[in-house]
Amino acid sequence: MNIQNKVAVVTGGTHGIGAATAVALARQGAAIAIVARNTAGSDIQQKIEALGVPLLMIAADLGEESECIKAIEAVAAKWDRIDILVHSAGGAAPGSLLNGAREMWYKAFDVHIHAAFHLCRAAVPYMKLQKEGAIVLISSAAGLRGVKNALAYAVVKGAIPQMTRALALELSDDNISVNCVSPGVIRTRFQDYLKPEQVKNNIDNRIPLHREGTPGDVSEVICSLVQNKFITGENIVIDGGMTMRIV
Repeated sequence: MNIQNKVAVVTGGTHGIGAATAVALARQGAAIAIVARNTAGSDIQQKIEALGVPLLMIAADLGEESECIKAIEAVAAKWDRIDILVHSAGGAAPGSLLNGAREMWYKAFDVHIHAAFHLCRAAVPYMKLQKEGAIVLISSAAGLRGVKNALAYAVVKGAIPQMTRALALELSDDNISVNCVSPGVIRTRFQDYLKPEQVKNNIDNRIPLHREGTPGDVSEVICSLVQNKFITGENIVIDGGMTMRIV
């Protein structure tokens, strides 16, 4: 896909991977719609406006079906098309089976899985009108391997690659690609809870490339998946080699 003059919807686009993706798509000439729970307190608007591309900021709680639909309809009302959807909104969901997971379980599904379903369902008809489209969902290395004390998070992230494969096959006749990326330890505010000794252990012992990833590392791959016309149904792992090892 030639991104120039296309319309891209990026959820969770005010910080981290979502913000880096919005900027990367804007640099290639796409009009950007950012959907986030809170659109204040971020410099993303200034960054994108400085690139000279159209921008729409939408405040929405994507854990609600109606908010997902309203967000997509707002984008379509402004530009009369949707070409790209990147669902990056999410959040931590700590807790084990017997301690905390129940409180997080449904919320995690609402924002990670149900939101992806409702957003895709609302956006795909507009992509069909253009006879092409690209959807990228964000999974996690936590969805590929066992994770302690984050049961809900691991399960919802593990569901996203399968959702990707099923949607990719379903939408292939409409020339709509569906892919996902699985980041590992990426330096965003999501990692701020880590203690210095945990950061050191990650770099020294867990990540073979001995460094944390950056939002730009992920956004580069997302842009490549959007542009590539012959990749669909795939999950690209971006974790410095962390999940490819046994010990």
